[in-house]
Amino acid sequence: MWIYICIILILIFAFVVAVIYHDTHTFVVRNYEVPSDKVERDYTFVLLSDLHGYEFGKDNVKLYEAVDEVSPDAILVSGDMFTAEKIKGEIQYRPGFELLSSLSSKYKIYYGNGNHEHKMKVFTKEYGNFYDRYRNKLTQKGIVFLENDSVVIDDNIRITGLDLGLEYFKKITKKSMDKGYINRLVGDSSKEKFNVLIAHNPQYFNEYTEWGANLTVSGHVHGGIVRLPLIGGVISPAIALFPRFDGGKFEKEGNTMILSRGLGTHTIHVRFYNPGEVCVIRIRKA
Repeated sequence: MWIYICIILILIFAFVVAVIYHDTHTFVVRNYEVPSDKVERDYTFVLLSDLHGYEFGKDNVKLYEAVDEVSPDAILVSGDMFTAEKIKGEIQYRPGFELLSSLSSKYKIYYGNGNHEHKMKVFTKEYGNFYDRYRNKLTQKGIVFLENDSVVIDDNIRITGLDLGLEYFKKITKKSMDKGYINRLVGDSSKEKFNVLIAHNPQYFNEYTEWGANLTVSGHVHGGIVRLPLIGGVISPAIALFPRFDGGKFEKEGNTMILSRGLGTHTIHVRFYNPGEVCVIRIRKA
């Protein structure tokens, strides 16, 4: 009897390890559609988020090819392309840096910070001017960093990057956001234009829509790390069980949030039934 139990446990353990290995070494491409009468034509974005220094093939060639196959009008980055942690004495930023550098020669890229970029930016005593050098090198390649700033692109689309402070990324507890806080950071939204908001933390989707975001793109939650059938994500980086916003498409009052499940991991390097994700967002002229 005990032999059979041990065999079953070994098989379960082997299965779990195999799924985790697979899901931390691969990604899927998911397509999302967002209709709008504000755009002048159909427009395609690719959303990349939470790479955390991971590589999919040498020099991230698999990611590059996946983006190139879509051939988007532009690329959105919703933060955490590296982890604000020194491994063997240095930040593992090169995989994301090299990927974005390569893509920037062909596509326009709009980059909004995550909590890891923001941490590097404000903790200068620990990290020096690393963030400034990272940003400046990518800016020289034509990548547009949106740190509480906006840019209007073709076809009546306005992209805003929201750079929240670290107090909005606390573990366990969620900090309340004052009404008008986003307006004070980035200014008012445009009623005439299609407003795209790059906001790393999806917990504040209600506040984003109140500000006027027609489309919010987010990350941070890593799909809930472990996903269960019919239930979804199990835990968020904020140590919240069964997060409401774990990954996919969410809607409120005619506005949409596309929440990427991310590509990499950090601290606890686990993904279960939750491979990385490249999001393809097609805005359809209604």
